[in-house]
Amino acid sequence: MRAIAFARRPDMQVAMTDMGVRKIDAQALAERPMRYFDFFIAAFVAILLLSNLIGAAKLSTLFGFTFGAGILFFPLGYVLGDVLTEVYGYARARRCVWAGFGAMLFMALMSWVVVKLPPAQGWPDQKAYEAVFGSTWRIVFASLTAFWAGEFANSFVLAKMKLLTEGKHLWMRTIGSTIVGQGVDSLLFYPLAFYGEWTNAQVLTVMVTNWLLKVSWEAVLTPVTYLMVNSLKRAEGLDIYDEGTDFTPFRTRL
Repeated sequence: MRAIAFARRPDMQVAMTDMGVRKIDAQALAERPMRYFDFFIAAFVAILLLSNLIGAAKLSTLFGFTFGAGILFFPLGYVLGDVLTEVYGYARARRCVWAGFGAMLFMALMSWVVVKLPPAQGWPDQKAYEAVFGSTWRIVFASLTAFWAGEFANSFVLAKMKLLTEGKHLWMRTIGSTIVGQGVDSLLFYPLAFYGEWTNAQVLTVMVTNWLLKVSWEAVLTPVTYLMVNSLKRAEGLDIYDEGTDFTPFRTRL
């Protein structure tokens, strides 16, 4: 998607690409509604919650390699995060991160309340319920902190790289931002969750292994990312650049 021209003057905020897509600064959108943004934020939050709720509690062994089952699906959240930042800009991706953070916080609270409720007499599954949904608050805190920091690092790097590359080399931006974002995520989660309970060597090994797996998964899914990004840009008719964006994570307003 190569731009024919892009005016840098303040009074010329949009230009047409050779595919009929307007290249536009993020601030020019203001509160304008997007056609498919709501669907993608819903998918982002759903994948985030389900990968943590269903996949986090199970260890699986495949081809002699043991891993947490959630790793198969959690990186899809980063793919959607890349798509959201690339197509809709950092400010809207920031709203998605806060929405996901709030959803995870509520999930943690609901899980704690439901697990702590006394079981009815004769109900036999309390121990199984505790095993699946009874995460310690240390792990919950580590997960929330790592998600928040990792997702914002991912979106920030992607948006800045888009400006530096003038919208070229999408694969470089998605993989590069994932290296940073997943690196921050892993660097925070495993020490916060398991330092003192696992040996230092175990923490380091699992942290590096999972980081490499997530980055590799992102690289494998690069064709899917290209397809989603290009299709959405055509559907929305926009190519958003964060030239005037305030990159602070501590706001939800566009």
